[in-house]
Amino acid sequence: MAPAKRRTSRLNNLFILRKKFFLAFGWAFLLWTDPAAQIRWKNVDASFDSLPSSLHIFFTDDSLDRSPFLAYYASAKLKDLQLDFTVQSGDGNSYTPEQYYHQQSRPPVLVVNGPFFSFESNRILSLLIRNGKIISYNVTSLKGSGADSLIYYYPTRSAIGITRKRKADVTWLFTDSLHGRPYAFEEAPVIAKGWEPSPSIYDLGRVDWAWWEMRTAVGGGPTLLHDGKIRITSKEEQMFGETENDKTPRTAMGYTSDNRLIILVIQGRFPGVSEGATLLQEATILKNLGCSEALNLEGGGSSYMLVQGKETILPSDHGIQRPLPAVFMIKSVEK
Repeated sequence: MAPAKRRTSRLNNLFILRKKFFLAFGWAFLLWTDPAAQIRWKNVDASFDSLPSSLHIFFTDDSLDRSPFLAYYASAKLKDLQLDFTVQSGDGNSYTPEQYYHQQSRPPVLVVNGPFFSFESNRILSLLIRNGKIISYNVTSLKGSGADSLIYYYPTRSAIGITRKRKADVTWLFTDSLHGRPYAFEEAPVIAKGWEPSPSIYDLGRVDWAWWEMRTAVGGGPTLLHDGKIRITSKEEQMFGETENDKTPRTAMGYTSDNRLIILVIQGRFPGVSEGATLLQEATILKNLGCSEALNLEGGGSSYMLVQGKETILPSDHGIQRPLPAVFMIKSVEK
């Protein structure tokens, strides 16, 4: 072989080796910088009796950011007419998820905690829509503190809704008890303040709203994913503050581009078993599961999910289910 050809061959081989090295290093770097990408899920449908064919349950006990981790998620086909996505409130009372399960004439396939609520008054603090009607409104104002103690902040908080045509949406909302439909802000939450403790939509100073027409909806916050990208709007929704980086039990919902509802529950506050997740870790997990939009729901000791009446994660209140004023359910429609 001529010297020039030998040099060319050696250069080509060197180029191929360098390409393989950088590809391998690149994947290793991505996995190292994105711990949630390492999570391996396994299908555990067989652990739950007679699941509908379009509903699947997955489990992981992989580590998260080198910490012990345990979680479940449900994936349900929104277009399946044999599934009914709904909410159930206690009409002023609180019940455990297991009690909600047994209250139904036809036991639901899945029960999961949903909206935020006040421990003192048992009042639901997030939006709930059942059969197209609002049964609980978002908080409309928050009293300022310190130098702002004489003014009120007007949050627009997240909710996930499902239309009558079974399309899902996550957006930021303002609700007014004078109107039977929420005002939706699809591009960005509103940051507004004023002197009125009971504001109207006009006090927000924004006109880019639209009526939000949903058959079923459950509110929470903050938004975790928007248009396929991680976008955690805890500051805009005036939630969590510095605690958003705490590892706690979490519950979240989102949906994929192929119209599947994803419900994620993360066990937490069990040292050496499962420590929970931050909002960013929760958002990253949902993004890796294929969600295009998602939001956080009530978590902590409230995080809990039953599938066919069977427990998934352990609640952090010493393993005892917390009574809740409302839950989200998936029911199997009678044929």
